Formats: sequence, structure tokens, C-alpha cells
Amino acid sequence: MNVIVEPNGIAPADIAAVARADARVELSPAAVEAMQVSRAIVDDIERDGRPVYGVSTGFGALANTFIAPQRRAELQHALIRSHASGVGAPMPREVVRAMMLLRVRSLALGHSGVRPLVAQAMVDLLNHDITPWVPEHGSLGASGDLAPLAHCALVLMGEGWVLGKDGARLEGADVLHAAGLTPITLSSKEGLALINGTDGMLGMLQLACDDFAHLCTMADVTAALSIEAMLGTDKPFHHSIHDIRPHPGQGVSAANIYKLLQGSAIMDSHRDDLEHAVQDAYSMRCAPQVAGAARDTLEFARTIAARELISLADNPVVLPDGRVESTGNFHGAPLGFAADFLAIAAAEIGSISERRVDRLLDVTRSRQLPPFLSPDAGVNSGLMIAQYTAAGIVAENRRLASPASVDTIPTSGMQEDHVSMGWAAAKKLRTVLDNLTSLLAVELLAAVRGLQLRAPLAPSPAGRLAIAALVPFAGAPGPDIFLAPVLEQVRAVVGGRDLLTAIEAEVGALR
Repeated sequence: MNVIVEPNGIAPADIAAVARADARVELSPAAVEAMQVSRAIVDDIERDGRPVYGVSTGFGALANTFIAPQRRAELQHALIRSHASGVGAPMPREVVRAMMLLRVRSLALGHSGVRPLVAQAMVDLLNHDITPWVPEHGSLGASGDLAPLAHCALVLMGEGWVLGKDGARLEGADVLHAAGLTPITLSSKEGLALINGTDGMLGMLQLACDDFAHLCTMADVTAALSIEAMLGTDKPFHHSIHDIRPHPGQGVSAANIYKLLQGSAIMDSHRDDLEHAVQDAYSMRCAPQVAGAARDTLEFARTIAARELISLADNPVVLPDGRVESTGNFHGAPLGFAADFLAIAAAEIGSISERRVDRLLDVTRSRQLPPFLSPDAGVNSGLMIAQYTAAGIVAENRRLASPASVDTIPTSGMQEDHVSMGWAAAKKLRTVLDNLTSLLAVELLAAVRGLQLRAPLAPSPAGRLAIAALVPFAGAPGPDIFLAPVLEQVRAVVGGRDLLTAIEAEVGALR
């Protein structure tokens, strides 16, 4: 597919298409025209000799330093070189590609005062699969993601580093030459326009929203299978219970779980059992309340990301009436808050998932399942240590759920005396979601083991499909096996779409 960048922005789906599916990027004629109009205003300022931040002055604490006309191009190149000061491991390819696309989007809005060739040069990197090497540390989310974006801009100039297909660090000049691309020479305002934005934070947040949406549905799947394996009841998930507490996400999760529990001989086997618990444990009965609150948090984060996607995060901005005004629109607080909130929600989904795993493994609470889901417990430990792994990950997610956005540290000689830490918030959110994938994988394996041990009772359609997905590499309950490679493959099932697609084909669409 092609992603066309218009002067009114791009769609959220375009980010994943470019970052993960290598969609080709094009600038629309209207976007080119919008950039030409704003560039003409900057050229007029140059001719008039007016003092304007970033055009005829230095940056940050040097904003009152006048720059002579003959040194203004030098100023822009010096800015990129000095700001490309990150350290650490390279950011993943998908994050850098999302960030570059979003910077193109921002320039194409026509308020940054750059020539179209600058945006086209960034488009060329994307279309030639050239990914700048962007170190993980350097951004405070203050004037946006200055250091990460500077590492991208440096490659446009034929300098800096590129992330090789094998993870190696390559010289930017060599990679441009091999691709037949020519380095660009920046003019006034253009270096600043390439780095003053929230594109790294926004790219990570948008990709995280996509991933979390899928994991929310998979959390409903694993919860339903655990409840089924533990002889739980489906009554708390009937829509009538949730109509009287109408949180939208709660209703969605409850409807998913209720749907997944239908058609199960295991569930039917104890519906009229007088010894059946009047109330299931919170980790079972309150699954929709926790997962639903997380879904509502996701909708909040999506709203913030959608607003930012149509926003101009730059400084200074070129206005249609000819003014060039300094702003604070590059500040990453909205994105940092959203990422921190989403990390809290994701951590809680993982926490309640681990509690169901512990219950499945505990012979005193699992309702006649063998200890640690091993038919021969004692000699064999079953999934005992898989729960240890889950417990350790839950503890890490709790630490990561502590907000980064409260950790402001003044910089730039107290000119930038409050920063957002939005980059850090978004980066740790990615770790939380990766950890959540692992936690749901442990629960999926435990639930499948529990359902297998309920034989000859037939599980729900979702349970049958989950068993079928895991049996080829996990087998049936029996003697202990090397669990690490099994869990890696279950992670791939949780993170992938095949099992969910198969389940929906059987029971209907899940939300």
C-alpha cells in the first residue's frame, strides 16, 4: 500500500503500515504547495532581517544571540550535529520509521518553513529502507524528541549512522551513496524544524495503542479459558450485570468472556452443582472490571494520540499571516501522561492474569486439578516455576508503572526548566506491553493444561482451538519438559493473530 501525506496529516493506521509493513510514502501536491507557501514567509523574514528564534538567533538558552546571515546555514548544520548526542542501544526499526513518517507529516502541515525537498529527503529514507541509528537515551520530551530526531536528520546530511539489516552500525554517507541518494544542505530554520517535535513519543504511543488493543482481547481469551478450566461460572459476565454499571470497556470485556464460555461441556458439567461456589474469586469474577478499565484507558490514550496526529508540534511556527511565533506545542506532557496511564493499565491486566495462574496451580483452590497441573506431581513440578516467572514479570511491570512524566529535570541553562519525560514514558510502555505478552502466554499455557486435564469433558470452541494451537509444541500434560522454548512459542501465539482469528471464526467477532 501507499501512504499519501496530505497537509491535514495522516491516519493512525498509516503509522503501523509504514513502521511495520513497509508501505511506500508519498507527498501529495497539496502538501508540497503548503510547504512552499510557508517557506516563502521564512525567505521574506531573511530578506527583511527581522530577529526570529531559530532563523536569525541561536537556540535554547542562546535564543538572544544574533546570528549573521552568512552563518545561518552553518547554524542549522551545527544544531543537528550537536543535538545528535544520544547514547545506548539503537531504538527498534519500527520506532524510527514511525518517527520519521511523523516528522514528514508535521513538515507537510505547512507551518514549519522548510523547503519541500527536506520532507522528500526523509521520504526517500523510508522508501529506500534506510533506518537511522537512533540511540535509546537522549530525549527528555522537552522541545520534543530533539536528540532522536537529530540522529535522523544527520543521515539526511550524509553524516551519522544507519542501522544495518543485521543490526550493525553503518556510516550514513556510505548508505546514502549506495542507495543513489544525495545529502541535503539545510537552509535557515530547517534544522530546527527537523528536530522540534513529539514524533518519537507519538510513534511509540500509537504503536503501543495498536498492540494493547490486541492484548486486551487476548486477555479476555485467557481469562475465559482459565475460568472454564477452574470450573467457574459465567453468570457474572451476563450483559444484565454490566448494564447497571455502564463503563464501556467493562461491558466489552464481559461480553467477550461470556461469549467465549458458551458451548462448553466443562461449564455445563457443574451449572446445577449444589457444591459450586456462590462466588468465584476476584481474579475470575472481576476480570471485566479490570480489563474493562484498561480498555477505557486505551480509549483515552487513543484520543490523545489522535489529537497529536493533527497537531503541529514545532517551534517556532510559521502562521499564514506571516508571523513566526515561538510556542510550547512541542512539550510532550499530553503524550507522557497517556503513556504512563496506559502502562498502569497494562500492568494491572498482567497482575490479575498472574493471580489466575497461581489459582490454577494451587491444588487447594483449583477445584480438583492436580498440583501445578502435573498428573504426577512430586517427581514432576509442572508449571510451578512458570508461575515464578510470571510473578517476577509482574513485579517488574509494577516498577515500570511508576510514572516517568513526574521526573522533570531542568536543562538548557534553566531555559527548558520543565520537561515531560514523554520519550521515557513511551519507551517503558513498550517494555510493559512486551512483558504483558509473556504474562498472557503463561496464563494461556496454564489454562490449556487445565482444560486438557478436564478430559473427557469437551471444552468450549475457544478452548478447543487454543489446545489445538499449543499441542504441536507443548503436547499434553505429562512428565516435565524444557519449558522455556514452549513459552517462547506460546508468546508468539499470544502476540500473533492466528488463534484470535480462528476463535472469532467459531464464536463470532470479539471486541
